[in-house]
This record gives sequence, structure tokens and C-alpha cells, in this order.
Amino acid sequence: MKKYEIVIAGFGGQGVLSMGKILAYSGLMGNKEVSWMPSYGPEQRGGTANVTVIISDEKISSPILNSYDIAIVLNQPSLDKFIGKVKPGGMLIYDGYGIHTEPKRDDIKLYKIDAMDASLQMNNTQVFNMIVLGGLLKLAPMVDIEHVLLGLKKSLPERHHKLIPLNEAAILKGMEIIREKEQ
Repeated sequence: MKKYEIVIAGFGGQGVLSMGKILAYSGLMGNKEVSWMPSYGPEQRGGTANVTVIISDEKISSPILNSYDIAIVLNQPSLDKFIGKVKPGGMLIYDGYGIHTEPKRDDIKLYKIDAMDASLQMNNTQVFNMIVLGGLLKLAPMVDIEHVLLGLKKSLPERHHKLIPLNEAAILKGMEIIREKEQ
């Protein structure tokens, strides 16, 4: 039995909620039990947003969590808020672009992904969240990439389906560039 309790947090506009939604869709398509619970401030763009996603082989008793197996943080306020809520033995993934004070904890694994830099190299900052998702799936392959692509198809309006190959390339890029932080 495997269960992943995840929080993804950052500024509105970074694709935090859609990353969570795609992860949830992907879990459903893999016949997993799934919970997706978004939370955001009054202003979506520029305000902080986070989403809790649970993917499990068994029924999920509650979508409300106080601690997480995995935290993905994309800005300093999110790092400050969630670093203490990662369970010992869990992992924290962060993009260095939005973090001013490097995370420090010796009872969890810390991973850095330079997703903003990679999205700029790909000439499309909108794939930022898919690069981060790729990094997550490299470390914790909780869903198949085929299901992620189906999830993208389900969550993207049809006029954006032409972007699915770019998103797939972004996921693969994220898998390639995620690195464990030396402690």
C-alpha cells in the first residue's frame, strides 16, 4: 500500500493549482484513490496558492492534512510556511528562483530543481509547472507519464492540445535536472 500526501505551494500564476489537478487526474486514470484540495488567497495571480493532493492505493479518510510526505515550494513564503510540515523522512522540492534563504532540515531529503531557468531555455515559462512535476515524478513515480498526458488532455482546453508535446518535453526535462541538495 502506497500513499503520497503532497502539498504544492507558490504564487498564483505559477501553475500550482493546475499541477495539482493534473496530478490528481493522473492518479484517477491509474485507478488510484485521489483527493485534490486547493487553497488560495483573495487574488490568484501574485497571491500565494497551495493545493493538497493525496494519491493512494486505498480509501482516503480525510483530505485535510497537517503534515506531508512531500512539499513542493516555489517561493519563499511557501517555503517558510511548509518546511516544518514535512514529515521526518519526507522530501521537499524547491525551485531556486523564488527562494532567498536555502532550506535547512537534516531529517528530510531536500531537492532543488531549476525549473524557471529550464523553462526560459525552452522559451516558454508556461511549462514551468510541468518541469517541476517531472522532477517530482522522477523522485516519486506515483503516476505514469501516459496518465499525466491524458490528464493534460482532460484539463487543457482543446485549443491548447497542440501544447501537449511541449508539456511532455518539459516533464522529461524536469526528470533530468532535479538534484538532491548537499546538506
